[in-house]
Amino acid sequence: MNRPITVIGVLGSPHRHGNTEILLDTFLKGATEAGGVAEKVILSKLSYSSCKGCNACHKTGDCIMQDEIHPVFERMLDADCLAVSSPIYTMGITTELKGFIDRAHYIWVRHFKLKTHPLPPEKKVLHRGYFLSTAGMDREDVFATTFPMMQALFNIFGFSYCADILAKDMDGSGGIYGRPDILEMAYQNGYEAVRGIQKKEPCKR
Repeated sequence: MNRPITVIGVLGSPHRHGNTEILLDTFLKGATEAGGVAEKVILSKLSYSSCKGCNACHKTGDCIMQDEIHPVFERMLDADCLAVSSPIYTMGITTELKGFIDRAHYIWVRHFKLKTHPLPPEKKVLHRGYFLSTAGMDREDVFATTFPMMQALFNIFGFSYCADILAKDMDGSGGIYGRPDILEMAYQNGYEAVRGIQKKEPCKR
């Protein structure tokens, strides 16, 4: 029997059960109904510090801070699909998610600097990454700062950056339930992510 497709959803919002979490839950529902096994990581419930910039990991490949972030990173490295979500606060991702990404620097060091844990070439081809975000404002550039950070995160953990699922103008539309088209997009992307991995098909961005 083939092992199940594992999907990790990372919730970067400190506000529980709001627009961003509903969007992420919809993606995970699609992934589950396609046969995947989903886990939701709620960053606001984890105890972790921000990166100190000490560069000790450049020598060892290990982070000197021992907290709840390391087991999450290990599960992310083993996952087949990663969905990262954040609302937009002051034209950027939340503090929780930015600190989370910065702490992954030691993983980058292992893969790309020390090369002690090189990523297999085939991993990125079939491992899928998705970014989900909501914003109150109706600005065309409201998500612009997020894309390089997501690209970096997916690259560090060996995922292809497959799609953005974005909902702006939440203030004008009365929240995410006022955008059923975006919710349907989230569901379909979650469903198709698992089915695509099952079929060993790379995503097309």
